Amino acid sequence: MTEEPSSSSASNPGADAGQGLWQACIEQLAQDLPEQQFNTWIKPLVAQVTEDFSKVTLFVANRFKLDWIRAQYGKRISLLLEDLYGQPVTLELALAQREAVTRTYVRPNAAGTQTPVSHNDQQGQGQGSHGNNNSSGNGNSSNSGSSTSDESAGAFRNRLNAGLTFETLVEGTANRMARSAAMHVAGMPGHLYNPLFIYGGVGLGKTHLVHAVGNRLLADKPDAKILYIHAEQFVSDVVKAYQRRTFDEFKERYHSLDLLLIDDVQFFANKDRTQEEFFNAFEALLAKKSHIVMTSDTYPKGLANIHERLVSRFDSGLTVAIEPPELEMRVAILINKARVEGTEMPEEVAFFVAKNVRSNVRELEGALRKILAYSRFNQKEISIQLAREALRDLLSIQNRQISVENIQKTVADYYKIKVADMYSKKRPASIARPRQIAMYLAKELTQKSLPEIGELFGGRDHTTVLHAVRKISGERQQLTELNQQLHVLEQTLKG
Repeated sequence: MTEEPSSSSASNPGADAGQGLWQACIEQLAQDLPEQQFNTWIKPLVAQVTEDFSKVTLFVANRFKLDWIRAQYGKRISLLLEDLYGQPVTLELALAQREAVTRTYVRPNAAGTQTPVSHNDQQGQGQGSHGNNNSSGNGNSSNSGSSTSDESAGAFRNRLNAGLTFETLVEGTANRMARSAAMHVAGMPGHLYNPLFIYGGVGLGKTHLVHAVGNRLLADKPDAKILYIHAEQFVSDVVKAYQRRTFDEFKERYHSLDLLLIDDVQFFANKDRTQEEFFNAFEALLAKKSHIVMTSDTYPKGLANIHERLVSRFDSGLTVAIEPPELEMRVAILINKARVEGTEMPEEVAFFVAKNVRSNVRELEGALRKILAYSRFNQKEISIQLAREALRDLLSIQNRQISVENIQKTVADYYKIKVADMYSKKRPASIARPRQIAMYLAKELTQKSLPEIGELFGGRDHTTVLHAVRKISGERQQLTELNQQLHVLEQTLKG
């Protein structure tokens, strides 16, 4: 087993750099994995990185967890480390030693980032001591910072992330209406827009917005009983209550809230008992003028295998969409998030990244982390060339997979027309509409200019393409069904 470091990172520059590598890796995993998986398997890991970055050792509390992490996440972590560092990195998993020694580790803090920890402990506590750290922030999974009491002493775990506020959310046309509605709810809970239903694709900021509602209300009313929860956790709570026959405690917990924030309600599909219990909680909360804010990847009537009476409740308040961020908003997000990391990103670099990473905020954050890590490890200033090198795999995949020809074929298959109709002069609505959608997607998902796109659509003038792009872009903001169709097409094209 590899020897563990005995000096603090403050006196060891290699430890600082190692912390940076593992921090970048674990932040990406936090974005990629469901919260429950990340908190259970990844967050407790303790990492040691060699000075030359050639090897990363992860210390695991017991053999079962070691085997599971190796089988389920080992390859993914190895590839991510190599991608971040730019060179091969050997990954080793080892059982945590039990003898008490002084150690310096790189360990996730409450926000999911890494902090070096130097102390005397029983290394057999690899996970247990990390679990104790949760009490430093109200016991929340992401920590609200509002209390240091342990839940066993009576503190209520609201699970809010204190860093996700309205102030840290970049506003743009893509999220303006949803942000405005959320701020109204935070200022006057229990009144208008109850429930508030926010929908949109992965990584667009829905979770950030619901946490912002909770944090704003908590700041105004510290005694408010608020709970943020993912739908999977609600399902788990229902199962436990059913197994243990503790439905009275379950109902007391959920029916007594002032504000319930619940993510990804599409996970309730095909779970009848869960849907019944959520319906009961929904009715109880509305009856006592408590507020409910939900998110989903689709609008209420687009949810599959959810009881109609529940869908009608979802749709009874205000339903708002969050769209993929426009170019200017993506640029602002990159510059702001780089600044939070203590780095100034040149505007031209932000524009380069924003033009190449178009789908969602999560992918933007991932791209930014790669650039910052690449800059740090190679000791180079951030530039367009460095960004191109850091994102070479991403750019290669995009250039290989998303072409105008691929877009034309995908759209033609979706709307059941011939690919040849994309180039033809036919103008019936059944053909013209999909053709305009394909032009819009070609502009959004490729680097082709308007004249180049026009040429690939049967030699059409660039003004025709511009008209199609503006028309579909405008209608996407207004027509829920069209927005959903475009979302499906985009996800299909991005694989």
